[in-house]
Amino acid sequence: MTTTTTAEPFLELEHLGAASPAAVLDRLISHLREEKKWHAVFDALLMRKRHELGLPLVRPTSLRDVPEAQRDEFEKYYVSAAREVAERLLDEGAIAQAWNYFRAIGEPERLADAIESLPAAGPIDEQVVEIALFQGVAPVKGLQMFLQSHGTCSTITALDQQFAQMAPATRAACARVMVRRLYDDLRGNVEHDVKRRQAMTPPGASLRELIAEREFLFKDDNYHIDVSHLNSVVRFARMLDPTDAELDLALQLAQYGARLATQYQYAGNPPFADFYPAHIRYFQALLGQDREQAIEYFRSQIGADLAETDTQLAAYALVDLLIRLGRNDEAVDLAVQYLPDTAEEFGLSIPELCAKAGRFETLREFA
Repeated sequence: MTTTTTAEPFLELEHLGAASPAAVLDRLISHLREEKKWHAVFDALLMRKRHELGLPLVRPTSLRDVPEAQRDEFEKYYVSAAREVAERLLDEGAIAQAWNYFRAIGEPERLADAIESLPAAGPIDEQVVEIALFQGVAPVKGLQMFLQSHGTCSTITALDQQFAQMAPATRAACARVMVRRLYDDLRGNVEHDVKRRQAMTPPGASLRELIAEREFLFKDDNYHIDVSHLNSVVRFARMLDPTDAELDLALQLAQYGARLATQYQYAGNPPFADFYPAHIRYFQALLGQDREQAIEYFRSQIGADLAETDTQLAAYALVDLLIRLGRNDEAVDLAVQYLPDTAEEFGLSIPELCAKAGRFETLREFA
């Protein structure tokens, strides 16, 4: 890590003498701390350590010329100095600058805490959004900030780019954010349309209640939200957990989508080719509604040709659903039948699934 500092404090180094060089370095560090020139403090701290170890003072942050016997001591000091400077930068709200140091020493957690503590209604720093969302330091908070500053369309595009790289829990959290946002927007738009036509409609109805028995809402191919946004957010919602409050909201979004004109119901990948009806079944299964019928529906979507990509996509979707419903034994049978050689491409470990299901004989076959 290299930094640029003002030259004046370093002129003191020209007066280093054999008697007290450490004292001059201490004076330099003290001066820089008083001036709050934290990048220069980092350089000066490492210069002092190099002097202590008898190493050249040029390129103070470099590890290349540190002998092996002294490397461990120098690296520990490097980490300590970087942590100190990063904390001081955080105290001043310089999150992006602090990240340079936390990233160098492999400590993203402290920065994540700082980002998470930012007020929801505060100003948006695009550098912080980049670090939080696109560098994965605090992805959910980053998504919320990106949504606030860029709107739904750009946020969906950004999330699509990051989604596959996220951990399952993070994907679920991001899905909750997007479902809640789109649901609120759509419900508000539909309510406005209903009240425009039926002025005495009571406030506070759910989307499901608003669209019930109101065919006029969809007459003449009408819609109330960008249909591509609806498609994307319903797809994200497959990551939701059965206990998430947003799962029923996602179901309502899918139920709204199923009422749209055919040209607005974009097909998905198997087993979600019939996009909204398939998602309705999927969300209902997670919610415990008509669960067996939903499982049979997804089973019927699995083709006969094991080598076909569509067959494997459909099989994995059902395996994943069964796992999320706690039906691991059934999931093992399906995975062994359809995904024996391709499970890992979907991020599925058949041995781990076998162990979870107590299928140790099957586990031995895949060990």
